Parts: sequence; C-alpha cells; structure tokens
Amino acid sequence: MGMNKVLKFEKIFNKTRNSKLIHEGIVYIEDSSGNFSWIKGHGGKDVDSPLLMASITKLFTTACILILQERGKLSLNNEISEFFNKNTLSKLHFYKSNEYSFDLCISDLLFQVSGLPDKFEEKKNSTKKKVINEDFSFSFDELLNWTKQLKPHFAPQTKGKAYYSDINFDILGEIIENVNGTTLAEAYQQLIFAPLQLEHTYLPQSEGDFVPNIYYKDKVLKRPKFINSCRASGGAVSTAREMMIFIKAFFGGKLFNKAIFNTLACYNKLQITMWPISYGGGYMRIALGGFMTPFVEKGELLGHSGSTGSFAFYYPQKDLFFVGDVNQFSNPALPIRLTMQLAMGAK
Repeated sequence: MGMNKVLKFEKIFNKTRNSKLIHEGIVYIEDSSGNFSWIKGHGGKDVDSPLLMASITKLFTTACILILQERGKLSLNNEISEFFNKNTLSKLHFYKSNEYSFDLCISDLLFQVSGLPDKFEEKKNSTKKKVINEDFSFSFDELLNWTKQLKPHFAPQTKGKAYYSDINFDILGEIIENVNGTTLAEAYQQLIFAPLQLEHTYLPQSEGDFVPNIYYKDKVLKRPKFINSCRASGGAVSTAREMMIFIKAFFGGKLFNKAIFNTLACYNKLQITMWPISYGGGYMRIALGGFMTPFVEKGELLGHSGSTGSFAFYYPQKDLFFVGDVNQFSNPALPIRLTMQLAMGAK
C-alpha cells in the first residue's frame, strides 16, 4: 500500500477536519501485520491522547459475554430472568397486552432484537437532550424504570427487526457482574485489559477518574457524572493506540475463538435514524456497495462507532483497521461517514 493511499487518506481527513464542527481529532489506520500504518492528528490530539469511546464500549461488553460463554459461565441462550429477581424485570417489555420481560435472552440483547426502547434517544426528555444542558448521574435501577415508562417497538425476535437501544447493553453489563462475581470495571480489566496489556483504557467509576471533555457544536461539555453512569453501553475511555490493539484482538481471535463470528454474523437493519447501519451479535456492520457508494466490489465495515465521534472498524476485504475520534456530539453520523470515505480511499 503505497503513497497513493496515504495521499487519499490525507485528503479525506483534511476535508473532514475543515468542517466547522471538528475541533480536534485523530485517525489511525493499520493492517493486521502493522506493515502499513498511518496516523494523523488534529487540534493537539495524538495516538496516545485519551478519548471517550462512548458506544465502542459495547465491544468490550460483547467480548466479555463471548469470553464468559467460551468458559461455560453463561450461554447466549440463557434467559435474562436467570440473573435478576422478578420485580426488577417486571413490566420492562410489555407489548400489545403481552409481557415479554421474562422471555428475553442474552442473544436478544446482544443482537439488539429485544425491541426495548432507548431512553438515550427517545422522547422530548431523552437523556441525550438533557446531557447537553447539564451533568447528572443515574443508576441501573433508574435506567430500568425510565425504560419501563417507554413503549417497546416490537416483540422480541420479530423477524427482520432490530432496534438499537443502550439498555440492551446496560443489562448485559449487570449480567457480566453477576456471572463474573466482580464489578464491570474489574471484569474488563481481567478479561480484556490485562490479557492485551492495555494500560490507558479504563471504565471511569469515581469523580477522581479522568473523563475527556466532549464537544457539542462549539460548546465544551464536561460530563463526568453522566459518563460514570453509562458503563457497559458507553462509559469507557481509551486512546487510539490501545483501541487499535483491542479491535485487532476482537476480530483476530486473541480474546475468544473467532469461529463464533459464524453465529454472530447475522445482521438486521436498525431503525431508520441509524441508517446505513445493521447490527450483528454485539457489533455494527456497514455495507459498502450498492447505490450508496460507487464500489465495484462489495465490502463491509465491522466494529462500532460512538455518539461522541469515536470509531473502531475492521475492513476485512482490504485487511485494514480504522480507529479514532472526531469528538463531536451534535452529529453521530460523522465517524461513520469518515470511516466509509477512508475505506473507499483504500481501493
């Protein structure tokens, strides 16, 4: 991969950073072997600057679930009622006069096919709207109660339906704690950070833990309480360098047997606001091809983006990994668009 690719990557990143929304950013692209490696920072960000992973944290949660399944501690077929008392789950999923709360399985959460609503995005009093104006903390129980006040979108496992909702992964986080007998932060440390020797990746838990600021348009948001509360669905902090180590391990079989992807690679389109993203077993898929991109050969991006501008994707057709952050909360499509453009630049 020669100078031509590098020039294309430069051009694409320069165009992105010229957007008035982008105040700082980092892009890191590498192939499996590390023979090709390209890094570009903007606004003082480099490959070791702390960045908020936001929903890329879901890949950590997915990895823990898959590792625990491999160790025989749980199964994707387990009903979630095995891990909670009845009162906790009661009325969580009540759809068209039927209660589905006790039928939900771990796989329904992992594949985002539970039909559960999303307090982060939905309604006028969504947590996303609230967090733009103030910092606040919340507990898992509060999150469950908020979710119970919203209507589910469909019965679990309705054919062809998927709906992206943070609560699916917040529940998975509680299950990991229960099964592993530790806090979620300790589970991440034991199952992921220690084996991969990640020293600058962590789940903030107290006011003393550093949480990077987030940009919303031109406004700088300092939101440690909120990030401390996001946990399994979006609370982790990392660096581009360590996200690269993780995404390679996730898809490369270093954390769990990658044969499991045969089962996980069953994709459903998410709600229209998430277009062009489909969801598999704990990760996003973005198809490259068709009318949307002028691709001759079809390809796909596998991984995750975050609502704050973070991204970590694998492009198997070209054996490339893309990680980074554009730190902008006002437009969650930015990291998706950038990664797609970079993938096209790698042709």
